[in-house]
Amino acid sequence: MTETTVQELQVELGDRSYPIHVGAGLLGSRDLTPWVAGKRVMIVTNETVAPLYLEKVRKNFPGCQVDEVILPDGEAYKTWDTLNRIFDALLENRHSRKTTLVALGGGVVGDMTGFAAACYQRGVDFIQIPTTLLAQVDSSVGGKTGINHPLGKNMIGAFHQPRCVLIDTDTLQSLPSREVSAGLAEVIKYGLIRDARFLAWLEEAMPRLTALNAEALTEAIYRSCACKAEVVAQDEREGGLRAILNLGHTFGHAIETWAGYGNWLHGEAVGAGMVMATDLSRRSGYLTGADQARVEKLVKSAGLPILPPSGMTPDNFMNLMAVDKKNLDGQLRLILLRSLGEAEVTDSFAASDLASTLAELCH
Repeated sequence: MTETTVQELQVELGDRSYPIHVGAGLLGSRDLTPWVAGKRVMIVTNETVAPLYLEKVRKNFPGCQVDEVILPDGEAYKTWDTLNRIFDALLENRHSRKTTLVALGGGVVGDMTGFAAACYQRGVDFIQIPTTLLAQVDSSVGGKTGINHPLGKNMIGAFHQPRCVLIDTDTLQSLPSREVSAGLAEVIKYGLIRDARFLAWLEEAMPRLTALNAEALTEAIYRSCACKAEVVAQDEREGGLRAILNLGHTFGHAIETWAGYGNWLHGEAVGAGMVMATDLSRRSGYLTGADQARVEKLVKSAGLPILPPSGMTPDNFMNLMAVDKKNLDGQLRLILLRSLGEAEVTDSFAASDLASTLAELCH
């Protein structure tokens, strides 16, 4: 497909600000060399994405020497061992600190490539080219990078902002429906935490989104990225406001760790986690029963689970949530909804309400 209208927005971080380009037909057609410091590029991708897009993306870097490293696909490989494959390739090909890494793939590839860029020779540039909906609306923007540890998800990492983000909506046409649903969890999150009008739009547009309507997807991606860019510009390193982007994630990360990385997709776990956070928000007196039903209906309409895995107990949740990064001085902190479209980070919920939420939804 030829390049069509491109929507652009900026993540405002002073001299580290960077653009996000959203449109169809961008792979292979948009020159990305203005965001490459030197003349060498290392594309990091995986076994699933490489056959689809690797050769096309080489054309985004005219005049550059382009190397690649192809990783195994899946959350289970978001580890030190896999990360070392990137360092091995950089060192074997004698890449300097003027090199630019390019993350071509979903959230796992993006997180690991960004972390490798943060570490290699104490920091090199990288570019995000996300190919899944979840990565396009969330993990590719904001500079969070990292790998998993057996005891907790994303516990080892760094803040390292990309030089630019290139989002080609055509890549979504090759996604399995389960991956599309996983991405829609993060899209729904933005409406819940910050934009009630977007939430209402999603309720109307969800059939078109799940059917991969290009116009609806572009709108959802742009509005999601705009929301995240606004939050990141105000709080880059999650000192306060940015934590609201983790609605449902404390519950969700516990689900992923308990189930085994990759058995529940990140977005699936976040979908169930947002329903759990909504239930606790209602018990805390913030939301009505009608609000909760509305959230459950929207999450379900996206093809996402609204309950945690069968067999996962309240004790499992409490033990795993105890190691969440948002906790302070041993105190569990969660993101709750003050209303649909407004979120807060708090530790002032009643322990009995949390216990009731877990007892009600664990099955």
